[in-house]
Amino acid sequence: MTNRPLFSIITISKNNAGGLSRTQQSIIQQTFINYEWIVIDGKSHDKTTHILTTIKPPHQWISETDTGLYDAMNKGIKKSNGTYLIFLNAGDTFVQAKTLQNIADAAQDRPDFLYGDSIESQHYKKARKENCIKYGMFTHHQSMIYKTEIVKKIKDYKLQYQIASDYDFTWRFLKRAKHIQYIQQPVCIFENGGISQKNVLNGRIEQFKIRRQHGIHLLNATAIFLIQTLFYQLRTFLPSIYWIIKRP
Repeated sequence: MTNRPLFSIITISKNNAGGLSRTQQSIIQQTFINYEWIVIDGKSHDKTTHILTTIKPPHQWISETDTGLYDAMNKGIKKSNGTYLIFLNAGDTFVQAKTLQNIADAAQDRPDFLYGDSIESQHYKKARKENCIKYGMFTHHQSMIYKTEIVKKIKDYKLQYQIASDYDFTWRFLKRAKHIQYIQQPVCIFENGGISQKNVLNGRIEQFKIRRQHGIHLLNATAIFLIQTLFYQLRTFLPSIYWIIKRP
C-alpha cells in the first residue's frame, strides 16, 4: 500500500473458518476503505486457507503455529502499518457497514485512544468510563482502537498471561494515552465462546495479579475479585437480572 492506512485490523483465527468468514464479510462491506486487514492464523486444519485466498483476501496473512492468542496478536502488531490498531478476531464483526467511517470521523483530531459500546448476546453493552480500568475491561477489546505509535512504546502483550493479557496491555497503554475519545455507539458484535469465557476463573485470577502489579491494594483487589465472581454467578443462573443491571 502506497499510503499509510488509517486502520490496521488484526484478526486472530484458529480452526474457525465459519467465524473468519463472518469477520471477512463484515470488513469488506465497510464503506471506509483506508485500512489494511491482517490475519494471523494458528495453522488451521479447516477451510481457513480457502477463505483467506478467495473473495477478497487480507492484505497480509500467515498461517503457522504459535504459543497462543497473545503470541499471535504480537505477530499482528509487528506486521501492522496503520495509524490505529483494531483487534477483531474470527467471529467478531463490526456493527454496521459505516462503523469504520464513524470511527474515522471521531478520530479526526488523532486521539491516542478511542473506544465505543458493544453488542453481546444480542444485548447492548454500554462501555464504562476508561478510568474504571482497575475494575476490569470497561468495554470489549474489539471496541477499542489503539494508536499504533503508543503500542510500539509499551511493547507486546505479555505472554505470562494466557487469558487476561489484553487487560494488562490496555492498562499499560492508558498510562501513556493523553487524548481519549469515547464513541457513543456500538463498535463490535462480540462472538461468545472465546478463551476468556471458557476459562473464567483463571481469567479472574490473572486480573487479580495484574491489579496488584499495577499498584491496587490487596484488600481492594480482593473485593473486586469477589464482586466479579458474584456477577458471573448472576449471569450464569439469573441472566435476565444480569442484563437488566447492564442495560444502558
